[in-house]
Amino acid sequence: MPTMLFDAAEFVARRDAVKSAMSKAGFDLLILCDPANMDYLTGYKGWSFYVPQAVLVHLEEEKPLWIGRGQDAAAAHFTTDLPGTHILPYTDDYVQNRTKHPMEFVAAEIRRRGWDRSSIGLEADAHYFTMRAGDAIRAALPNARFADDQHLVNWVRLVKSDAEILLMREAAILVEGAMRAAVEAVVPGRRQCDAVAAIYQAQASGTPEFGGDYTAICPLLPTGEATSTPHITWSDAPFKNGEATIIELAGSRKGYHCPMARTVHLGPPPQRLADTAKVVVEGLHAALDAAVPGATGAEVELAWRRVIARHGIVKDSRIGYSIGIGYPPDWGEQTASLRPGETTVLKPNMCFHCIPGIWQEGWGIEISAPFVVGARGAERLAQFPEDLIVKT
Repeated sequence: MPTMLFDAAEFVARRDAVKSAMSKAGFDLLILCDPANMDYLTGYKGWSFYVPQAVLVHLEEEKPLWIGRGQDAAAAHFTTDLPGTHILPYTDDYVQNRTKHPMEFVAAEIRRRGWDRSSIGLEADAHYFTMRAGDAIRAALPNARFADDQHLVNWVRLVKSDAEILLMREAAILVEGAMRAAVEAVVPGRRQCDAVAAIYQAQASGTPEFGGDYTAICPLLPTGEATSTPHITWSDAPFKNGEATIIELAGSRKGYHCPMARTVHLGPPPQRLADTAKVVVEGLHAALDAAVPGATGAEVELAWRRVIARHGIVKDSRIGYSIGIGYPPDWGEQTASLRPGETTVLKPNMCFHCIPGIWQEGWGIEISAPFVVGARGAERLAQFPEDLIVKT
């Protein structure tokens, strides 16, 4: 029997919303290769995205089609609500074959169903839709009209259902536990890799009530001078007195992600770092205060920028992004950002990670807040002290 996270009504609502967006965009058919979108519309879960796979959504078909590697078809039967006729495996000789491509199998099914003259949306900017995949599907369907779907399903995902928000809140509990473990593990002389082992233990073991899942991004742990850049992982070097460590990680509950970042300093921090931390927290709170329904992403960022401008700090990168279902390599939804010029209007049940990091030559700091837009404004998903953590 399928193991479903959501009831039938949830999937009907999602599929109807996607079809409405398809109709407005002029698409008859979507070929979806983003595993988060495949999951969102079918419930499919499996570490199979390293080979080509797809979910097909047609305006006139009640349920989507899943197409993937033969050995993964059982996972589709186990995790989705799709009938057997909608689970279509390709044979293993398609895998990493230089003379044919799985998208040719997809095209053959499209022709069999008479959809080969359709207007077809492709996820042209999806992580797992390659140039070769695009070339193969276009060559195999010469009578179809293709266009980039502009992250159509990602934008539908932006506003969460109440059932999704429940999972986001559980992911928040997981990230609280993982961050506590991380902070405790950063001690002088302990190897960075051993600290990350403690983080992974906390992420997976979760709570007595529920466990955690793998996260779309591994724990990020820039230390010392490496705090000048955000996306450094870890080494087997020991933590040292007098150095800072930035910790960015997430909790994942059934694929729904709640990320968080904090900065730990071993010993009394330099005045520059302590002062900047206060400004970052002040700006973070200003941004959260501005994150009310009806505000734009640009207005939220402006509230932050006004604070840092008073203190002579300049930041040219965004301060946040939408979050939800995530698969490697990213827990962001690739849609709305908190940055200048962002016209997306905030609505209740949108979720964001506000992460106004500052990175300078030889040093940096991150203190973030995951939040859901509530009826009156931003509601923090996770509860964890929002300040520079000093361990003496």
